[in-house]
Amino acid sequence: MKKVKLLFLTLFSFLANNVNAQLNIDAELRPRAEYRHGFKTLHTKGNDPTVFVSQRTQLNTKYTTENLKIGVSLQDVRVWGDVPTLNTEDNAGFNLHEAWAELTFNPSLSLKAGRQEINLDDQRIFGSVNWVQQARSHDAAILKYKKGKFKLDFAVAYNQDKYEPGNSIYGDENSAVANNYKTMQYVWMHKDWSNLKASFLLLNNGVQYIDTVDPDKNETRFSQMAGTHLKYNKNKINLVSNLYYQFGKDKANNTLSAYLLNLEAHYKFNNKIKSGLGAELISGNENGAPSNGDNNAFSPLYGTNHKFNGLMDYFYVGNHGNNVGLLDVYLKTKLTLNEKSNLYVGIHNFSAAAESTNVKKQLGNEIDLVYAHKLQKFVTLKAGYSHLLPSKGMESLKANTSGATNNIGWVMLVIKPTLFSSTNKTSLK
Repeated sequence: MKKVKLLFLTLFSFLANNVNAQLNIDAELRPRAEYRHGFKTLHTKGNDPTVFVSQRTQLNTKYTTENLKIGVSLQDVRVWGDVPTLNTEDNAGFNLHEAWAELTFNPSLSLKAGRQEINLDDQRIFGSVNWVQQARSHDAAILKYKKGKFKLDFAVAYNQDKYEPGNSIYGDENSAVANNYKTMQYVWMHKDWSNLKASFLLLNNGVQYIDTVDPDKNETRFSQMAGTHLKYNKNKINLVSNLYYQFGKDKANNTLSAYLLNLEAHYKFNNKIKSGLGAELISGNENGAPSNGDNNAFSPLYGTNHKFNGLMDYFYVGNHGNNVGLLDVYLKTKLTLNEKSNLYVGIHNFSAAAESTNVKKQLGNEIDLVYAHKLQKFVTLKAGYSHLLPSKGMESLKANTSGATNNIGWVMLVIKPTLFSSTNKTSLK
């Protein structure tokens, strides 16, 4: 609490000394009740479903002046009941989600450094993963250039184990943080035309290999990715495409050669109905594993994977890595029911991208329904239901032939009020 008070005192002090400064403070409370009966993997008959309520609570501050922006996001993530009602100490659910500063050197050039969310294009490779309550943020520095309708970002990140007094003179390891990169750099370019928006991404991603027997063999192994995101709009037609190629080395020192191809076509029938038909092909390995030192399985890395390939998260949400890949053919429709309500319907057909002697290519089908209703200016109610119809291929892939029903349901309340917004022209008394 003392740290929170110090933060606000510092920000208000900035306001008092900068004529054109502005401070915005907003909050988010997001409780979500979930019923899981086959989430991320096939349910086994005889096991009970999982039912729980999780909650994200955020306090977001943004300070802006002529050549400086500062953003701080304090966050608490918890499951209802994970601490007793007579509680003296919480579990470790409180964290600093974002803490960054952006320095503006001139109208075209700025530097943003610190803990921050990275969202590029449709979030296929870099995204905030907003569905999960904790979301994702990076420790990085991003040099940003903008001129007219052209943008260029150069990002650098380097991770290390936490500092321990007297124990950080030697060593260059980041082994204490699971599923984290050691170092990362990317160049992202974006250009807008009248009907076309195009981006190009070149990424260098280094993950650390730790040899538990011989520390001299510890090393950082690098993979690269190059690709483009395209978006075309004209009249009632919208086309979106992702094309990415991955190469270099994976953490196991296999040679990477993998790709992702995606194409979506959307049509707006009227102000109430918009539908899209698409297909995404993600390369994989024959028989579901790298062989002979080669890995042909594409990894979306740090993208918002929940947004793609079905809301039941059977693919690339902490799973399905280095496997048979995926061909996802889908139909999406958004229905605007009235000024406050809309309904999303998604239908997916899944099949394996690579051949396998043990897994048939057809994996199954999924239907997703999401309803949203705006209750008040800052309050939205959302509810969803998803149902998976697995095929024999999915049963083989997940090693589960029990034949149980696989579905999930959830209800979420999103409360996002603006608590304070002021320039120095507004009295703070």
